[in-house]
Amino acid sequence: MQAFIGLGSNLDNPVQRLISALAALQRLPGITLLHHSRLFSSAPIGPQDQPDYVNAVAAIRFAGSPHDLLYTLQALELAGGRQRLRHWGERTLDLDILLIDDQRIDSPDLLVPHPQMTQRAFVLVPLMDIDPHCLLPDGTPLSSFLDQVEDQQLSPLDELDLDALID
Repeated sequence: MQAFIGLGSNLDNPVQRLISALAALQRLPGITLLHHSRLFSSAPIGPQDQPDYVNAVAAIRFAGSPHDLLYTLQALELAGGRQRLRHWGERTLDLDILLIDDQRIDSPDLLVPHPQMTQRAFVLVPLMDIDPHCLLPDGTPLSSFLDQVEDQQLSPLDELDLDALID
């Protein structure tokens, strides 16, 4: 199956944390890193007394179930020092499943498509960076939501050669 993963961090060198997370995804058995976006900086959603975030999106191929992928990403978060201190609070590493093929999943621990993805520039813009024709499972182009998030500040961190850094 193919999935899009949202990556975010705003603590303890977030650029390096996302580079490390992309490298870890690339090394994990059963996962093939197909593409990744550029890194983007954005203001936090929620509590404003925290640092800006660095975000990206990765496209992967995964040999396993959606819940296997969820547990794999949660293990990567924990290995990256993830602690859940407050809702929408600061994070050393956040890995979210955005889309899995054209599946809809509604279980207590996994919602796909990610419920807030169409409301977040830090998800939509990096996703459009790697797949400008990406669709929701119902066929709605994700690009149709870009107008709704244009007021959310997002800055590309173009000075990095991510491919060289994650190898």
